[in-house]
Amino acid sequence: MAVKRAPAAGFTLVEVLVALALTAVIAAAAYTGLSTVISGVESTRAVAQRSWELNRALMFISRDLRQFSQRPIRDEFGEFEPALQGGAAARFLLSLTRSGWHNPNGHPRSALQRVNYLVEDDALWRESYPVLDRAADTQPQRVLLLDQVLDLQLRFLADLGQLQSSSTATEVDTRDWPDSWVANPGEPAAQLAAPLALELRLELADWGEVKRLYVLPPL
Repeated sequence: MAVKRAPAAGFTLVEVLVALALTAVIAAAAYTGLSTVISGVESTRAVAQRSWELNRALMFISRDLRQFSQRPIRDEFGEFEPALQGGAAARFLLSLTRSGWHNPNGHPRSALQRVNYLVEDDALWRESYPVLDRAADTQPQRVLLLDQVLDLQLRFLADLGQLQSSSTATEVDTRDWPDSWVANPGEPAAQLAAPLALELRLELADWGEVKRLYVLPPL
């Protein structure tokens, strides 16, 4: 008597194709989700890095202005420069003398330091000099503070009479503040008094305009 065998178990070609199609769909969905997560993490990391760079640059400016010292200097041409000058008509966007220059090695030098801020090649730079009164061969040390900088503008508060509130109570109207702080022709530059405050407007290629208001210490 012949034994009847059961048909061999397996998948048909249609079932294999359907399984492959489902696997491909699931893999594509998983990759899309993973790619979205990775892109989000990279974007968050880039924003955090940019925020750190901006805050670092503003910290340098804030620290220098908080430690402002009313000490004029002589430049490499032997001419007097006031303790603070800046703006559109000045040689540097911002130039000032600051105190608190750390001296951990006890070098025979002043605790005062002359610093400049300038925008060059779409970047914000800080220059500092090893001496206050420079010689012809004195070279500054340059530090890159921030890139993608399109413009930097300053406005200066000369007296409290210019201090007015804008339409919003949280802002100060600086439209009448002068955009340059330089000595008048014919007057000694060393006698130029410092402003009471200054407004900084930084135009960035990626974040647009950033504004800060700094009050100088009373002297």
